[in-house]
Amino acid sequence: MANEKTQLALTGSNVPDYIKPGNRGNENVATALAIPRIKQLQKMSDEVDKHHPKYVEGADPGMFINSISNELLGDVLYVISVNFKTEHVVWRTREAGGGYIGTADTAAAANALVEEQEDSPDKFQVSETHSHLMMIKDPETGVLSLPAIFDFANSKLSVSKNWNTQITSKGGDRFAGLWKLSTVSVENRAGATYLNIKIDWEGWAQEEDYKAAEAVYESHA
Repeated sequence: MANEKTQLALTGSNVPDYIKPGNRGNENVATALAIPRIKQLQKMSDEVDKHHPKYVEGADPGMFINSISNELLGDVLYVISVNFKTEHVVWRTREAGGGYIGTADTAAAANALVEEQEDSPDKFQVSETHSHLMMIKDPETGVLSLPAIFDFANSKLSVSKNWNTQITSKGGDRFAGLWKLSTVSVENRAGATYLNIKIDWEGWAQEEDYKAAEAVYESHA
């Protein structure tokens, strides 16, 4: 008997019958969660370089990736854009190791964030960014993901502006529609190619998806 251990908790993945359904105690958690960022991998991305410490197995240029889990999401996404805002994002330059530093509402605040870093300012860059809070729908299961942020900057700014125009022209809430984001190859004025995004309207969100997106919108408003 002396060697027996007291059972401290019930194991297993199923919620016991005595636990009430609900989310009590988490009312203020929504804005305290780490929201992943989705990015499109380019030919020069660290994640596609097999000799780089940040290499992700199976990663190819054009794929979308979850910045927190490193989950590869393929080169096509079906999404609901829940909310939008313009931000100024601070990045460490690729030459200095790369990486996300932080986000500010204004360029002045972003520059102040750069000044707070221990390294010299020339190791950072500030990008005007269109940030889309969105939910990704799995085309096979139909399940909507938790919210993620997709940042549109540099050559993607014009894509974002066009998307915003399409969304507002449809009418209804921003999160009323489902959109398809796919990777396309684009040629710049110098003749060099790079990867960008093509956005197409898929249709109105299903009722359960609309309500789920509405709940996310209200929790992040």
